[in-house]
Amino acid sequence: MNGGSSTDKASALLALHAGPGFVLPNAWDAGSARVLEQVGFPAIATTSAGIAWSCGVPDGGALDRDRMLEHIGRIVAAVGVPVTADLEAGYGDTAEDVGRTVARAAELGAVGANIEDAREGGLFGFDEAVDRLAAARAAAPSGTFVLNARSDTYFAGTSVDAFAETIERAGRYLEAGADCVFVPGVVEEETIRRLAAAIPGPLNVVAGLANTIDAPTLFSLGVRRVSLGGSLARAALSMLERAGRELLDTGTLGFLDDAIAYADLQQRFSA
Repeated sequence: MNGGSSTDKASALLALHAGPGFVLPNAWDAGSARVLEQVGFPAIATTSAGIAWSCGVPDGGALDRDRMLEHIGRIVAAVGVPVTADLEAGYGDTAEDVGRTVARAAELGAVGANIEDAREGGLFGFDEAVDRLAAARAAAPSGTFVLNARSDTYFAGTSVDAFAETIERAGRYLEAGADCVFVPGVVEEETIRRLAAAIPGPLNVVAGLANTIDAPTLFSLGVRRVSLGGSLARAALSMLERAGRELLDTGTLGFLDDAIAYADLQQRFSA
C-alpha cells in the first residue's frame, strides 16, 4: 500500500508529536498492522518483542538484523499510514552499524525508528550512545525520518540517580538529532510529570508493561507519545492460549463468541 511519499509520512508522524498526545500501537506482522490501521490509528510502530514471539523465539536479540528488517518491511508494505520501526540497539557493535541499520529501514519505507542506549551488558556510555544516535541521524536526515532515542536508565535499573541520568542523556540525544525521547520502565505519575517537564523535547512512555497508567492520564502529565511495546501481541497470544486450553479441556468453542467473522476478515484484507 502507498498512502503518500516517505517524506509526507515522516512529516505526518513528526506532526503528531507536536499535538496534545497520541497513542502509537505496535504491530508484529502485516495482518495486525492492517487491523490497527483499519481501527483508525494515524501511525503504527513495530514491536521487536511481538515479532520475535511470532517467530517462536524470545525478545532481546534472538532475531538478527536481516530477519527483523524482513518483518518490518512486510508491515510497512501492508499499510498506508506511517510506520516507525523498533530497531532495538541498532543491530551492531559500532555507530556505523547503527547507521547502516537505519538506512536499510528507511529504504524499506519506515519513516521512523527507536534506537536503544543499552545492550545485554548494560547501558552504553554517554559518548558511545550519542555517537550511535548521530550515525542514525546521518543515515536518515531530519525531516525524512523520526528518530526516537530510547533511554533504558529506568528499565535497566542500573543508574544511581535514574532521573538525573535520564535528563542528561535526553538532552544529549536531542542535541545529536533525536526528535523524541523514549523512557520505558518509569511507572510513577509524579516521576513521569517531572521527566516531561525537564526533557526539552517530546516524551514517549510505554503503557501496558510495568506501567498501567491510561493514555489520557499520561497526556495530562505531559507525555506526547504513548506506545504499547509488546502488549498487544501479549494480549493476542494470551487469547490464543485461553482458546487452546478451552479446546483441550472441554472441546467447547466459547472463545469464538466475540471473534471477527471469517467473511469480515476476508473483506478487510481484500481492500
